[in-house]
Amino acid sequence: MKKTQKNFDENEAVLHSLKDDILVTNLDGTILKVTDTTSSIYGVHPDDLIGRSVYDLEQEGVFTPIITPLVLKEKKKQTIVQSTREGKKLLVTGVPVLDKDGKLWRVVSYSHDITELMKMKSYFLEMQDEMDRVKNELKLLRDQNFNNEGIIAKDREMKKSLMVANQVAEVDVNVLLLGESGVGKTQLAKYIHNNSPRKNEPFIEVNCGAIPQSLFEAEFFGYESGSFSGAKSQGKIGLVELAEGGTLFLDEIGELPLEHQVKVLKFIQEKSFYRVGGTKVKKVDFRLISATNQPLEKLVEEKRFREDLFYRLNVIPITIPPLRKRSADIVLLIKHFLDVFSKKHNRERELDEAVMQQLLNNEWKGNVRELMNLMERLIVTSSSPIISIEDLPDGYVKGKNELASFQSGQQPLKAILKQVEKRVLNDAKQTYKTTTEVAKHLGISQPSVVRKFKEYGIK
Repeated sequence: MKKTQKNFDENEAVLHSLKDDILVTNLDGTILKVTDTTSSIYGVHPDDLIGRSVYDLEQEGVFTPIITPLVLKEKKKQTIVQSTREGKKLLVTGVPVLDKDGKLWRVVSYSHDITELMKMKSYFLEMQDEMDRVKNELKLLRDQNFNNEGIIAKDREMKKSLMVANQVAEVDVNVLLLGESGVGKTQLAKYIHNNSPRKNEPFIEVNCGAIPQSLFEAEFFGYESGSFSGAKSQGKIGLVELAEGGTLFLDEIGELPLEHQVKVLKFIQEKSFYRVGGTKVKKVDFRLISATNQPLEKLVEEKRFREDLFYRLNVIPITIPPLRKRSADIVLLIKHFLDVFSKKHNRERELDEAVMQQLLNNEWKGNVRELMNLMERLIVTSSSPIISIEDLPDGYVKGKNELASFQSGQQPLKAILKQVEKRVLNDAKQTYKTTTEVAKHLGISQPSVVRKFKEYGIK
């Protein structure tokens, strides 16, 4: 009897010497033994836990969830994160104890206080979210002003278009780019592709208006050997197959003849096709972007464009404003192309201020493409490091003919001055957004600008 008491005391001494919280229950969840450290973790004296049910303690909020039923169910070691009434977080591990017959007899659980670790984890997650947010904002700011595709977006409407492009880049949704010829639809399509999960895969551009009607199917879908007279003996892979895994960009989709529209619609819907002369169906995985300078809705009304194809393409429409409405971007674009073509042709060039003013007042009917071509022309043809008015083509110099008409018209000086003043005010109105900016530019007061606008009917 004394020997048994001695062994029992030794076991208790060993149990209570452990710094970890250890708790032993029977199969009913009744607590049989606990260590002295339990009180500091759960805020309950060990004597008040002996004989209590873990199920009752969970109901009272002492700790939750409990691990005993999980060990009983799985009959193997289990680990959970437990919360205490004191707001602590514990990593609790439950271990099944078997009797001599191999049957489940007891459940022993031990825990580690991970409250600080959980706080650190939460902090790091918050920091990660904040860093991701900052990174996204920085990326957006870079994109709004200049990016590696050469897209300038300081103008408010252009910023909106670029923000939508950013949002849709990450998801495989059909995008329809709208805008006049030369506004940069192809550049924006490449931008969406390069910022998408498919950026490392092909970007295949198909100009629907440039492929001869009789060859469209063969170029678009490809053909098998011997399909028609003049075909390659080994056949040919179509453009759609080249887009596998990447982006298929259908430019000038409004130029697509009606007879081909139904075939393109079927292909877009099913993402499968037959080569010309082929009998085996081919599947292709791609992301679709389309573009047009045509009013597709009007073409639909005129029965020149299929309504079902229009709605299939027009999931996310993005309109790119013409350059004449992007006054805030013109200077940035001029400087960008000046830098690009100076490096390309190894000629350092700068613009005279008078040239810059002429370019700012141009209508840019050809949009960004026209501006880009003009800048390259000026850099190649100018003989001086400073590009002057004399280097500009005649169509880009305003005022010469108008001044001649003033001289030959025999108008009174007062009338001529009023015409000049009206033209200067009107040009300034087109360039600057507010009357305050116009006043600052012209060197007069803001009330004077308002009064003169009213006098000349400038709105």
